[in-house]
Amino acid sequence: MGQTVFIPRELDANEPRVAASPDTVKRLAALGFDVIVEAGAGLKSRIIDADYASAGAAIGKVSDVAKADVVLKVRRPDNAELKSYKPGAAVIAIMDPYGNDAAVAAFAKAGVTAFSMEFMPRITRAQSMDVLSSQANLAGYQAVIDGASEYDRALPMMMTAAGTVPAAKVFIMGVGVAGLQAIATARRLGAVVTATDVRPAAKEQVASLGAKFLAVEDEEFKAAETAGGYAKEMSKEYQAKQAALTSEHIAKQDIVITTALIPGRPAPKLVSAAMVASMKPGSVLVDLAVERGGNVEGAVPGQVVTTANGVKIVGHLNVPGRIAASASLLYARNLFAFLETLVDKATKTLAINRDDDLVKATMLTDGGKIVHPAFIKADQQPHVEPAAIPAKTMVADASPKKAAPKKAAAPKSPSSKPKGIA
Repeated sequence: MGQTVFIPRELDANEPRVAASPDTVKRLAALGFDVIVEAGAGLKSRIIDADYASAGAAIGKVSDVAKADVVLKVRRPDNAELKSYKPGAAVIAIMDPYGNDAAVAAFAKAGVTAFSMEFMPRITRAQSMDVLSSQANLAGYQAVIDGASEYDRALPMMMTAAGTVPAAKVFIMGVGVAGLQAIATARRLGAVVTATDVRPAAKEQVASLGAKFLAVEDEEFKAAETAGGYAKEMSKEYQAKQAALTSEHIAKQDIVITTALIPGRPAPKLVSAAMVASMKPGSVLVDLAVERGGNVEGAVPGQVVTTANGVKIVGHLNVPGRIAASASLLYARNLFAFLETLVDKATKTLAINRDDDLVKATMLTDGGKIVHPAFIKADQQPHVEPAAIPAKTMVADASPKKAAPKKAAAPKSPSSKPKGIA
């Protein structure tokens, strides 16, 4: 009998995704694993137990996790779940470890080898494992759909015998993976789309999708990117000019979608209460960063708020999970691609190479210890989150900075690269 992979049903009521698809079950079996899927695990993602069984999985119960060598999940397991896990089991999921040091310490105490998929390095070799990109892509799409639904008017221009319906104006703040998909989706629906980001390179990406780029394009902006493609911190003068331009632009928009989410940091504030108050009644803001504090002042996690001036602020949680049937298929493929690198193809057994760059980047705990350098003292010193970035900063770098010298700024480390939900 080979080693066992277990796919449980997610316990979080707000998590409809599942960590395996019939396709990845077949692939796991081909690697030499016995696959057990908890009954009902895929129902919220439109995958019935019979589909898993046809692909070669055994349909089991939650207690079967005790014999699993590998546990594949969407969200990190809680303490109650960990009690049933076999010491030494590899647990692979979106762990959301920042600010959750007690959970990281619990992995070590349980003796499991925990991997955090959102720490996957963005290198060519790991593209197929990039859960942030696969899920952000869908989040960007769904944000436009949610915005259009709340807007309750047509997005494209329509010329009819009864008159002309004007095209909706959509503004995307943050041109990461989610932002680019939001631009593409809004354009497909016929909206007039504008977008903004602090990186000059984003201008070409925006234009390639048929949208207009919005930024104060002075000499400082043109030099706002290092040779390595990372953003430089903008001066306070530039930030003020950009904020003024953005504020004026937002007042004219029908739908605004904010996508600035930086792992391990509170979300930067992009839209102030004054900007919301300047918008027309019936306008919509969709905040994709609401789970980390939000980009929009007044956004409430899990709610659609209507302001005094009739503007709707959409704060849906787990936006990729709103299209779980698609999100699960991509996420399951991400997990399989990573797990495949941990398997010895000759013996068809789990053989984790702890010197592999992918392993070193994603492994949180191993052998009863916390091994990731960012959390190695998590069981001794609680993690303290840094303060949120002020609203005027735009989609700015959230990394700690030293005072810039008056000479030409030296290139910053990769941690200073601005990221959207991606």
